[in-house]
Amino acid sequence: MTEARSRGLSSFIGAVRTVLHLSPHPDDEVLGAGATLLALRDTGHHVINLAVTLGSDERERPRRLHEVERACQRAGFELVVHDPGRDLAAAVRALIAERGAGLVVAPSPHDGHPRHEAVGRAARDAVEAERGADPPPRLWLWGLWGDLPRPTLYHGFDEVLMRQAIHVLEAHAGELARNDYRDLLRARATANRVLGAERVFGWGAPRRDQPFAELLMEVVVGQDDWWTTTPRALDVKRPLEDPPEPTAAIGWWLHAPSFTDRGAARH
Repeated sequence: MTEARSRGLSSFIGAVRTVLHLSPHPDDEVLGAGATLLALRDTGHHVINLAVTLGSDERERPRRLHEVERACQRAGFELVVHDPGRDLAAAVRALIAERGAGLVVAPSPHDGHPRHEAVGRAARDAVEAERGADPPPRLWLWGLWGDLPRPTLYHGFDEVLMRQAIHVLEAHAGELARNDYRDLLRARATANRVLGAERVFGWGAPRRDQPFAELLMEVVVGQDDWWTTTPRALDVKRPLEDPPEPTAAIGWWLHAPSFTDRGAARH
């Protein structure tokens, strides 16, 4: 690793105690990477869920606030509701500073849904602004409406954790009445288990034993660029214990206009 690549990346050793998750909508705290967040909670990490919006329908917001409060109570997450009049990236930076968050979890800036992508960009900008910190937070991205191009974290989990995640999701009764995302939660985690070993560890990699998986993309900001890190199976007890080894510059992708943005511009 060159000095430029290693500068700002070598001080990540140490256990994370506070995890900040950015949820574009109520229910994304469990649909995005819920099993991973629950597993981090189970191993002693404090999870803050920042509810960025309460949905686009103003009439539904009281109901959705009640549901996300109940969901976070079930999950054991601290809930913070974002003030829509405040810049999101600035609010994320303030939470990182105030709460000492060493890990930010957010949707990909290419997730297909305009709100998800805007939240992903805000997470990117907030962490990027912390590049001078020692160390800056790591950023874990998830994909829901759009697939990640290069997942680097494989989190295999069991039926017990799946049932916990479904229990949290069922707090969002109004959303499940509209579209039963319980089916998605289980089916997506099953597909990730089948495809994930090869997507993360390379074509031809053997299957993993646990029945379900979540896939995330870990990116770290250095002084010169953003980098992906060495693919690994996630150890939720020590999620950031090892110093990251940068593998590919990814800043060009993180800052590129998304397909969604390009399509909106054309229409």
